[in-house]
Amino acid sequence: MEPVSVAPVEIEKPESSEASSAVPEPDVPWVTVVHNDPVNLMSYVTYVFQTYFGYPKDKAHRLMLDVHHKGRAIVSSGSREEMERDVQAMHGYGLWATLQQDR
Repeated sequence: MEPVSVAPVEIEKPESSEASSAVPEPDVPWVTVVHNDPVNLMSYVTYVFQTYFGYPKDKAHRLMLDVHHKGRAIVSSGSREEMERDVQAMHGYGLWATLQQDR
């Protein structure tokens, strides 16, 4: 069996006029976004946010209302690895979630 080769991912960064003297910016945090769906009850979504993230009922309810009325809510932020874990957990609960860099 031949070893698998993985090509490095190239990330474009905007050039700045002070690129050589500028202090490197810290990594932009990643966020987990939960999207509205026609399947899950609002009470269930609130329950998931309380159970998985440990949010108080008021915060979980507020985030659920954002999902319901705005179509999405940012429910957590952190490193890419942490957000991948949170997205997988949301999928495990049957919720539609994605991750993205917080810009």
